[in-house]
Amino acid sequence: MLCTGNICRSPAAEAMLRHRLEALGLDARVRSAGLLDDGRPAHSSSVDLMAGRGLDITAHRSRRLNVSSIRAADLVLGMAREHVREAVVMVPAAFPKIFTLKELVRRGEAIGPRVGDESVADWLARAHAGRTSSDLLGESQTDDVADPIGLPRTAYERMVVELDDQLDRLVALLWVPRYERSHR
Repeated sequence: MLCTGNICRSPAAEAMLRHRLEALGLDARVRSAGLLDDGRPAHSSSVDLMAGRGLDITAHRSRRLNVSSIRAADLVLGMAREHVREAVVMVPAAFPKIFTLKELVRRGEAIGPRVGDESVADWLARAHAGRTSSDLLGESQTDDVADPIGLPRTAYERMVVELDDQLDRLVALLWVPRYERSHR
């Protein structure tokens, strides 16, 4: 999960996705990073809203995105196009596995969930088909989760509701059908 400061959107998304995958019994490493400084705590509104969902992000400290973390990841999800652009500039060959969360959900719903023994990488390749780097230009309400920094708490609440919806849809596309099939 990737956002600007790694103190609002991406730490919340990290905690929410990790919780969903743990609930499914899946062993996955979910991490977040940002484009700015290391070591900053999560924003108090994100901390409070996650606590209200039973998720503790008080120990979170921001991490700056780096080349090795992009290369090591199976999937990089930016909260906005600018985050995807930055990651792709750092590791151009990783473009097929770097999306905004909303873009991947939209593309994934168009191609359908993983099927049979399809790997995440193969599914991502299908989702990536037809994408060009020019798709990343500009900002887009279609692709971006709005940054709540400096806005009232209601903006953080909207962010969490949006992340909740997008992550539910992502998990259904990438893991739930496959998990349910393997545990029948």
